[in-house]
Amino acid sequence: MKLHDVKVHPSRSALPREDQLAWKIAAVAADRVPVERDVAAMVVNRIIDNAAVALAAINRRPVVSARDMALGHARRDGASVFGVPAARRVSPEWAAWANGTAVRELDMHDTFLAQDYSHPGDTIPPILAVAQTMQKSGRELIRGIATGYEIQIDLVRAISLHKHKIDHIAHLCPAQAAGIGTLLRLPAATIYQAVQQAVHVSFTTRQSRKGEISSWKAFAPAHAGKLAIEAVDRAMRGEGAPSPIYEGEDSVVAWMLDGPDARYRVPLPEPGEPKRAILTSFTKEHSAEYQSQALIDLAFRLRARIADLRAIERVVLHTSHHTHAVIGTGANDPQKLDPNASRETLDHSIMYILAVALQDGRWHHVDSYARSRARRPDTVELWHRIETREDPEWERRYHATDPDEQAFGGRLEVFMRDGTTIEDELAVANAHPHGARPFGRDDYIRKFRSLTEGIVSAREAGRFFEAVQDLAALPAGELHRLNVAVPAGRLAAGKPGIFQGKQHERDRDAER
Repeated sequence: MKLHDVKVHPSRSALPREDQLAWKIAAVAADRVPVERDVAAMVVNRIIDNAAVALAAINRRPVVSARDMALGHARRDGASVFGVPAARRVSPEWAAWANGTAVRELDMHDTFLAQDYSHPGDTIPPILAVAQTMQKSGRELIRGIATGYEIQIDLVRAISLHKHKIDHIAHLCPAQAAGIGTLLRLPAATIYQAVQQAVHVSFTTRQSRKGEISSWKAFAPAHAGKLAIEAVDRAMRGEGAPSPIYEGEDSVVAWMLDGPDARYRVPLPEPGEPKRAILTSFTKEHSAEYQSQALIDLAFRLRARIADLRAIERVVLHTSHHTHAVIGTGANDPQKLDPNASRETLDHSIMYILAVALQDGRWHHVDSYARSRARRPDTVELWHRIETREDPEWERRYHATDPDEQAFGGRLEVFMRDGTTIEDELAVANAHPHGARPFGRDDYIRKFRSLTEGIVSAREAGRFFEAVQDLAALPAGELHRLNVAVPAGRLAAGKPGIFQGKQHERDRDAER
C-alpha cells in the first residue's frame, strides 16, 4: 500500500490530474490485477450475506416502496430485483435502488470502522445490477466487487466524515463508481470523471442518523448506488465532472470536511498490488448497529452471573467515543430512551439493546424490536438505568491500526442493589475475524437459512447456493442466477406513487 497526501490547492496551481485523489482511485480501479483466491471466496460470502438480510426484510415497508418504484422502470435486458422472478427485470439504477434498500434495511450486513464508518457490502448492489445488465461474467463481477470494497475501506481508513456530520455515503458512492469502472474495464480517464461526479453528488448530512431515525437510513446507500451508476453512464458518454473534487479550493474537503488546511494520507494499492481490503471487513451476527455486536455477546455472557435482573440498580458501559456519542447516552437523543421509537432508532440505542440482550439472552431481527417488546415495563425500567461513558483506552483501541489491538466493544459494570458489582469486558464480537467464533462459509449459509426461513423455498435456496458458490465459473449473461425469488403471491404491495405504470399495476394484481 502507498500513502497518498491529499490537501487543498488554490485554483491557480492547476493541480495535475495524476496528483489528484480521484485519479489515483481511478488508477487502482483500472489496474487489472488478478483477484486472489481468499478474496474471491470472501466476495461469495458477502453476496450470500447481502441476499440473506435483503430477503429477511423483503416485505418491510421501505423495501416494498423501493421495489415498487423499481418495478415501474421495466427493462427487458436489465437487472433483477430481490424477491422477484429473475425473468422480470428493471433498469440497473432502479435495481440498485431496490436491492440496496433491501440489503440495508435490517442493518445486519458487513461493516468496516476506522476514521469513519461504513457498510462496504453496500457496494455490491449497483455493481451487480450493472453486471447483469451489461451481460458480464462471474469473474468480472468478482473483480468489480473487490475494487468497490478496496476504495470504500481505504477512504474510511483515512478521512473522517462523521466529525463534520457528513453521512458516510460520501465515501460509498465513489467506491461504487470505481467498482463499476473495474467491472466494465473502463479506462482510468473515464473512471476518474465518474468518481468525481459520484463524490460531488453524494455529500449529505448525518441528520439521517440523528434524533427520530427514519427509513432514509435504509434508502441512503441505495441512493448512492443509483447516483454511482448514473455518474458512470455520464462519464462513459464523455461528460466531465467538477474537478479537482477533493483538492480544489471550493471542493468538498475545503468546505465540507477539514477545510483549506486539511491534510489527509489515503492508503491505496500500488500498481500490480492485489486488492485485499474486503478481508479486513466483518459481518454481523446480530441485527443491530455494529458497535453493539460485541456488547450483545457480552450481555449474553454476563447475564449468567446475574441471579435476579430485577435487582440491578444501574448499568454503566465504558466504551469508545462513537459508541457513547452515536448510540449511547452521549448522543443526547431522548428518542433513544423512548419505548415508542422507530426500529431504526432502537437499533441505534445501545441502552435498549443491552436491556433486551440481558433479559432475553438472545437477539432476533424481528422479535427484539417488536413494539410489545420495547414497551414491556420491566424492559423500560432496566433500559433507563443504563448509561454510557467514553473511555480513553477503548477510544484508543477503536482507532488502533493493529488488528490485535483494535476493539469495538467495551466494559460493562452492573451495580446491584445489595452493593455488589458485576463486571466484564469484550473487545470484539464473537463473529469478528479475531473473535471467539469467526464467521466462515458455513456460518454465512446458516445465517441465510435462519433469516429466510418461511420466506424462500428450500429448492430456491439450494439453487442460489449452487450458483453463488460457483461464481467464478458463471459465464457472461448468467448473473441473474444470483437473484433469489420468493414464492408467487408472497410479495407485499405498497402505496401507489409516481413511478408506477399500468403494466406494473397489472403485474402486482396478478401476484396478489
